[in-house]
Amino acid sequence: MITLKSPREIEAMEKAGAALAGMHLGIREFIRPGMSSWKIEEFARKYFKAAGAKAEQIGFEGYKYATCVSVNEEICHGFPRKKLILKKGDLVKVDTVVSVDGFFSDSCWSYAVGEVKPEIAKLMDVTKKALFMGIDQCVPGNRIGDIGAVIQHYTEDENGYGDVREFVGHGIQPTMHEDPMVPHYGEHGQGLRLRNGMTITVEPMINTGTWEADTSDPSGWLAKTADGGWSCQYEHTLVITNDGPKILTSQDPEADAKYMYDDNYAKYLEHYGKIAREVAEQFR
Repeated sequence: MITLKSPREIEAMEKAGAALAGMHLGIREFIRPGMSSWKIEEFARKYFKAAGAKAEQIGFEGYKYATCVSVNEEICHGFPRKKLILKKGDLVKVDTVVSVDGFFSDSCWSYAVGEVKPEIAKLMDVTKKALFMGIDQCVPGNRIGDIGAVIQHYTEDENGYGDVREFVGHGIQPTMHEDPMVPHYGEHGQGLRLRNGMTITVEPMINTGTWEADTSDPSGWLAKTADGGWSCQYEHTLVITNDGPKILTSQDPEADAKYMYDDNYAKYLEHYGKIAREVAEQFR
């Protein structure tokens, strides 16, 4: 069921979004070659506890971790692993869902471990730009297909990448996954019409090679590229308003100024960012 959010609900989701964005601000303080991907999970759990946020992925359909940590050719849903040691040049995707006082947010970010090869830096740049191109389509009166169409054209037709089909964005609140589904491929003018007050995620997963995923991992969770190419993902939670799309998980309210719902978000992020940096000191 799709619910249209009131200003009060959107403001509460802002707080949850800032709490999640704080985690990403903290990760960039300590991620480095030689550390295990499990350190990201340890940090997230300590930070969420300090921030008063609930890690909603723990227990979701049997999932055991607060974060998904996927590296290089892994598209999504990778477990954080003690034996997976990050190397210089790796591309790490960290995805999580949290709630604060019952209100949800969802965001994934990609991290270069040290300096990455130019072709990986380009993949990251294209994927992030595709995210914002999709977000810019999130206005009342547009359709779901408009979001996917611009992402697919930019990533596949203009840059020759693979735009993952198997995993898509979604509605969010009052639970983690709500209608509508939000594909990152499609046709202009097709699909559900967007309305003021809808809260959704846009989260393109873009591969250097084929768009196809290998989901045969025995864990039942991890998805990899079918051809071994590398994959990148960025994701924001946002609300559709009559004043345009408003991002609820921004890590940089100044850079994202036109996407801010109100002035509260920057205050929330300052609060949570301070907590994240304090916790991150333990992981340097």
